[in-house]
Amino acid sequence: MYPVNKNKNSTLILCAVITGLALPVQASVIKQSKGDFEDKFRQLDVDLPTPNAYRNAAGEPGHQYWQQQVDYQIKASLNEDKRRLKAEQTVTYTNNSPDTLKYLWLQLDQNYYKADSIATRTRTFSSPSELASSVNGKPTKISLKTLRGQQFLADNEVGYEIGEVTVNGTPLRVTIVGTNMRIDLLEPLKPGKEVEFEFNYTFNITEQKAVGGRSGYEHFPDDKRDGGNDIFQLAQWFPRLHAYTDYEAWTNKAFLGSGEFTLEFGDYDVELTVPADHIVAATGELANASSVLNKTQRKRFETAKTSKRPVFIVTEAEALENELTATTNTKTWHFEAENVRDFAWASSRKFMWDAKGYQQQSSERPLVMAMSFYPKEGGDLWKKYSTESIIHTMEVYSKYSFDYPYPTAQSINGPVGGMEYPMITFNGPRTVLQEDGSRTYTLSEKRFLIGVVIHEISHIYFPMIVNSDERQWTWMDEGLNSFLDSVAKREWETESHWAREPRDIVEYMKSTVQVPVMTQSDSVLKLGPNAYTKPAVALDILREVVLGRELFDFAFKEYATRWKYKRPTPSDFFRTMEEASGVDLDWFWRGWFYSTDHVDISIDKIYKLRMNTKNPDIDFARERQIEQDKPTPIAIDRNKEEGLKTWIDLNPDVTDFYESNDEYTVTNKERNKYNKFIKKLEPWERDVIKRAIKEDKNYYVLEFSNLGGLVMPILLQMTYEDGSVEALNIPAEIWRRNPKSVNKLIVSDKILKEVEIDPSWQTADVDLNNNYFPRRIIPSRIEAYKKEKSKAKVKRDIMQDIKTELNTDEDEESNSGKAG
Repeated sequence: MYPVNKNKNSTLILCAVITGLALPVQASVIKQSKGDFEDKFRQLDVDLPTPNAYRNAAGEPGHQYWQQQVDYQIKASLNEDKRRLKAEQTVTYTNNSPDTLKYLWLQLDQNYYKADSIATRTRTFSSPSELASSVNGKPTKISLKTLRGQQFLADNEVGYEIGEVTVNGTPLRVTIVGTNMRIDLLEPLKPGKEVEFEFNYTFNITEQKAVGGRSGYEHFPDDKRDGGNDIFQLAQWFPRLHAYTDYEAWTNKAFLGSGEFTLEFGDYDVELTVPADHIVAATGELANASSVLNKTQRKRFETAKTSKRPVFIVTEAEALENELTATTNTKTWHFEAENVRDFAWASSRKFMWDAKGYQQQSSERPLVMAMSFYPKEGGDLWKKYSTESIIHTMEVYSKYSFDYPYPTAQSINGPVGGMEYPMITFNGPRTVLQEDGSRTYTLSEKRFLIGVVIHEISHIYFPMIVNSDERQWTWMDEGLNSFLDSVAKREWETESHWAREPRDIVEYMKSTVQVPVMTQSDSVLKLGPNAYTKPAVALDILREVVLGRELFDFAFKEYATRWKYKRPTPSDFFRTMEEASGVDLDWFWRGWFYSTDHVDISIDKIYKLRMNTKNPDIDFARERQIEQDKPTPIAIDRNKEEGLKTWIDLNPDVTDFYESNDEYTVTNKERNKYNKFIKKLEPWERDVIKRAIKEDKNYYVLEFSNLGGLVMPILLQMTYEDGSVEALNIPAEIWRRNPKSVNKLIVSDKILKEVEIDPSWQTADVDLNNNYFPRRIIPSRIEAYKKEKSKAKVKRDIMQDIKTELNTDEDEESNSGKAG
């Protein structure tokens, strides 16, 4: 306990009478020759690219912003029996850059599976999921899943077989470098000019369940049709132009599995020839419905445009009938898509197809057809929720970004757990077949489907329209969508346990496998928490804690509309959010995106202070009370218990003034000194003292330490002795001069009983134990979480929840199957 300050020489003194225990603070990372100050609020502009004519300082596209255009004409045919694709394509490349190009780079993603690819040769073997058993953590056997993939690649030729590339019949020199292909042009392509070239190619489609990946086929051997049936999901299936950008030139980094892709916008004209009993879903609009759909199906499609609930274009009965057929005939489905950055499709005779029109207040696109394609294995789960989830996503995202600009939005069930492309997504959850032939699903499976559809459809906004570079910065699409899909989940139902919350990132934030969010995708150790959860939580905190919804929503919508159909970088996002909100956020981006610091703010001490008024009649009485409030020394208590007589008791005839008065008794000497002191004060000083004496407020100094290194607002909940509760949110700038420890003065009419930091777990603080003063015995996070779930009566399968993270929290061997 600190002693009362009885210094009579100061004008106004706040004196501590209650203290707590001090805790150590984290050492600064930056070492300096003078002191160890670390500026957590240093401006980020020193680290960001210099603004220029292409990207200005406000985070907007500059007045000379440009991007390339690539248009495709493709004719492809699917050989179902051989599971082989053959295609020919014509590419028109328009050079909108200020540079002259001597060659073009294309992506050959199917070459990822080849034995000599960088991905295959550098793949490690360490994930426990790959092992059948282990001893002392060392692998002893190969799992069947790993063995299956090895066998498939040993038995099948994979990768592209590419024919001659020509311009007007003249062959071009081609160089293949793993998953990339360089085409040397006959003559340099100058700014503003275009070149058209053509070639053909074939490849064997991989079995997705065997080798993973974002596309492939799934075989159903138990279907009654001879030889079974397949679902084909075709993505990354055609050689696509790499992006050529103002910030990197050619983005021709090898495809290693985790980092996805960045592409150019263009128009697509695609003809897909498949078995005649197949139903095809694809990017774009169907241009020849009268050739591939019968009159009844076309009429159903028209009805679906204004229906309240999804209407079947291809019914379950029709799909089941198709499952039994065998045909050698083919049909060609013709799709057209404008201003998209990719093209994907799916084909199967197992598909039923439902659709519902989504009406929006957009002059650009007043009607969008939301559609789902799924086999009988999808069951009631897909019938009830897939298409409705698509529409819900568009409703929510339109509020926070822009109206959906394309004519269709589709959800396709197949082997891929979750992946996105323009106007089409691949989603995995299904029902479970019971012994009586019925199909059921759990709450986890229901939430998995709704959640993955929301997440993948939302990717059509980010990055299929707001065209960020997924190969470099996975968080720019996954993190933003994980944030917004949590907003959409909370707007789906009030139960929010399936949305990403700050508490979900706590264990990762304090782990040793954390790397900065700004790490390139293929180098991230734990992609799920790094690219999805941490940036999503960061944006949630930015919205709910730092900026508030009004400022955040305005700035985020500004970012989305600025970069619609354009290619933003992280600096464009950071600058736009600051410029549009009017709040300096450099400390936030630096902490959450560039560092591995975590949030751990501790309240170490509370000092209760009172004003030393200099008035002896007031101060001496207070000091006497403080002395009387101290516990009596135990020796004195025991003397009394033993009946021990003191000298005073034994000699009552010897007395003086001090027998009936103590050191806190006020005399004229003290009063005269006080009056002399008052006369020397300025009038305003006397008024301040009089008011303070009259109000007699309580002064508290709260001492905080930042143990995690990440500066954040301090969210306080103060409970008073009368039972009232008050919230106080202190901005992060309180740490600007000392990011390790700070003190805060709180003035109140009430007597403070308890202080708690972050009572609603809004900031991802990793240690609840130091969030209370006085300290209290609290349950672990796991116990508290179980208690919370019990109250809400929520049954949740934790393993299924891991699946909801889209299987991204795995190591290299399984990252090849990463969902979108």
